[in-house]
Amino acid sequence: MKTRLAPTYSVVVPAFNEQEVIAETYKRLTKVMTDMAEPYEIIFVNDGSRDNTAQLIAEFCSSDSSVRLINFSRNFGHMAAISAGMEHSRGLAIFVIDADLQDPPELFPKLAEKWREGYHVAYGKRTKRKGESIFKRLSARFFYRFIRSMTSVDLPPDTGEFRLIDRKVCDAINKLPEKSRYIRGLVSWVGFKQVAVEYVREERFAGVTKYPLRKMISFAMDAITSFSHKPLKLATLVGFLISVLSFVYMLYVFYQVFFTDQTITGWASTVAIILFTQGIVLMLLGLMGEYIGRIYTELQNRPLYIVQEIIEKEENEQADDRNNKPTK
Repeated sequence: MKTRLAPTYSVVVPAFNEQEVIAETYKRLTKVMTDMAEPYEIIFVNDGSRDNTAQLIAEFCSSDSSVRLINFSRNFGHMAAISAGMEHSRGLAIFVIDADLQDPPELFPKLAEKWREGYHVAYGKRTKRKGESIFKRLSARFFYRFIRSMTSVDLPPDTGEFRLIDRKVCDAINKLPEKSRYIRGLVSWVGFKQVAVEYVREERFAGVTKYPLRKMISFAMDAITSFSHKPLKLATLVGFLISVLSFVYMLYVFYQVFFTDQTITGWASTVAIILFTQGIVLMLLGLMGEYIGRIYTELQNRPLYIVQEIIEKEENEQADDRNNKPTK
């Protein structure tokens, strides 16, 4: 068997139920990478799709030696899919892009230019989000700024996983053992020289979003609990304030009993105070439960994902095709 040559670029594309758009994604990615005139590979990660996404990508693999397909045994999530693509990548620089084409692959040359200038990470920063409701835009704006204020890592706002990362950065992230992953946070945490490249985010080419409000909330919890202890500190502060207020109210009750003739009334207000404080206590217990749950997940030490199969062209066909590819 012939030894594989490491490509200059790897493109990691997580995909989940994207049969409506995947052919166009492959077409545009191939055109952009071919125009860049350097060896490349495209790694599609099928995150347990229930439609024909995997079958369509397998057809690309049968005719294009630059394409590989990693099939998960089930749906493990967006972060796991990106992690798998990064761990299986061989390029000197790795592009990460979703399959829905909201982030334009045509921005790759600009990201690569920053990499050539010496930056280890070049991430896309959204200046405008087309085709999204006012609620979606406002919630996204709040989401990124809230996470940045709550975490201990400097997370750039209005950015996603769409970026180029150097091999050094990729290797550093691959060595991190944690299971509850927030990739953009990990990229910021490892450091290195980073720069933003602005762009306009387009509407979805086809299909529906895979990040409804429920998943966005879960995503936010992963981000906060992975990079900050501020919520626990806030819980301590809230508990202290409630204790102080309760003590002051108790002194007021004693004052009424011993120094006034007033009858202590107001069952409604008493019940309201009890319900309020109990609600706060339960909320804080739930918050601590989030942290404990993540500790439990880490201690289980289960794999981040399970690969069912990897599909690519035969080795001899790959070697023949590489001889016809442009070199650096």
